[in-house]
Order: sequence, then C-alpha cells, then structure tokens
Amino acid sequence: MLEVKNLVVEFSTGNRGEKVHAVSDISFIVNEGETLGVVGESGCGKSTTGRAIMQLVKSTSGDVVFDGVSLAGLSGSELREVRTQMQMIFQDPISSLNPRRSVRDIVAEPLLIWKRGTTEQVYEKVDRTLELVGIDPIRAAESKPHQFSGGQCQRISIARALMLDPRLLICDEPVSALDVSVQAQVLNLLESLKKQFKLTLIFIAHDLAVVKNISDRVAVMYLGRICELAPSDAIYSQPKHPYTKLLIDSIPIPDPTIETRAIETLGEPPSPIDPPTGCRFHPRCPLATDICRSEQPQLTETSLGHLVACHHPLG
Repeated sequence: MLEVKNLVVEFSTGNRGEKVHAVSDISFIVNEGETLGVVGESGCGKSTTGRAIMQLVKSTSGDVVFDGVSLAGLSGSELREVRTQMQMIFQDPISSLNPRRSVRDIVAEPLLIWKRGTTEQVYEKVDRTLELVGIDPIRAAESKPHQFSGGQCQRISIARALMLDPRLLICDEPVSALDVSVQAQVLNLLESLKKQFKLTLIFIAHDLAVVKNISDRVAVMYLGRICELAPSDAIYSQPKHPYTKLLIDSIPIPDPTIETRAIETLGEPPSPIDPPTGCRFHPRCPLATDICRSEQPQLTETSLGHLVACHHPLG
C-alpha cells in the first residue's frame, strides 16, 4: 500500500547553513492490512517520518508512493484528494482539537468539507462513530474538547480520523500522554477498529513495550536512520542491533519479585545537526570498531524478513 523511497528530511537552523538531519535516507514498505510500529528515542526522526508521509513537512529528497501514486509530484488539490485515504492521529489529543467548537461539529467537519451526504446523514454517521469509540453523542453535541479527559479526547481524534473512511492511519504516539490504564483501552480500541474497518496502521511510539502486541513488524530508528526492521516477535526475541537490545532491556518488568536488571547507561545521543560519521550509533555502542566509525552500514537481511544495519549484528 505504501512505499517510502530514500526519504530525506532536513531543517535549516538559520545559522550559517547548519541543518538538522531529521530523517536520513530511509526506505521501507507497508503492506495492506498490517501494522508497522516505528520506535526509537525522542529526536530519532520517527514523528518527522510520519508527517513527511502525509506531506505535512516537505521532504528534502526521496519519495512517498501511496497505492502506486507518487505524492511528491502532486498538486495541492490532488494531494488533498489522496489525503482522504490517509489520516493522522496526533500525539497531543487536546491541542489537535478546535477549542471553540463542539466535539460533534469537530468530528463532522471532514464530511461537511467534502460534502459527503446530507446534513442529516453526516450527523447520523458522526453519532454512530462516536458511540463506536466510546463517546456519548448527546454530550459531544453540547461540550467542548476541554470538558473531556485526555483519553476521551484521543477517542474523539480517532473518530474524526475515521470519518472519510481512510485506508491508512498514521498514529503519532497516540498513547504517550495518557495513563497506563487508558493506554490499554486506546490500544484495544485501535485493534478493534483496524479489524472492523480493514485499516492499515503506522504506529509511532518511543516505548517498545507499547508496540509489542499491536505491531506485525517493527522498525527501530536511531538519529534519523532505520537500524533494524523485522517481524514483531523476532525483534523482541532475537534483536540483531545493539541499540534494539538496549531498548528491549530497558523495558520495566511489572513484577516486584523479579530483581531489577542492571542496564548499561549510554549518555546523551549525538546532535542531529552534526551526526557522527559511519554508523551513527558507534559513539554509544559497546561493539564499535574502526569500520563502524568510517563506513555507514546498510540494511541487510540476516534472516527471513529480518533486516539490520550493523557491521557486527548480534547472534
């Protein structure tokens, strides 16, 4: 359904030609009906990747192909038409909703803009969808977003994203601002909606524990590059990249009887303005050698469907 080809996104700092290398030459595909998890530390470029797929930020080079159509060469009106099939759920649910309008009108807005159905048909669909995500339509007709909790606002954002019957849903850290119990509810809701509406998901998160059960495949990003891409079970049971293993080892175990594991501390990641030469992880990697400092490793398939960019893959 989706193919990202050699995507590069750079931002100018306005200081003597300096650039932030947010996304650096990444490529991957998303198959119809699957969920691709994208994980990594804050600042690794995962959210920028999601926004670049939607063309909310312009890529410096590379291309995004959705259902055989290259998005880079589309006009504004053509891109708006394609975006009806691609919707995004943002990280902060409250700030993504218009504070001046009722929730019911916010959810109805996409259908009204695209003139899909009569006013009565639009609000019937809105009420059905709000009920589906667990929001009372009567309260939604009278209330503004600030009168709902964070978890409820995220449900409202999901309802709005479903209005135009999209095929691809990009979820940009949709549960990071929510309590753990609410996180589980929203994740279960997304899983249920995926099956009901036959959706394809890109699920962006910084927590591997969150994406473990919801993703079919997982892409691990570090400082603008993909360092590992594999089926979810494989990446958790047999990580090949040292960075992936450290992320998995840092997942807390919710059992007070298990002794806390000693995790190696790596310090702060390098600056994306001046990324390291060779492998970008080498300044923090316990396995780094001279080749890691001089040559950028390419994604290589080490086993069926398991790709890793490392000169010294684990195992």
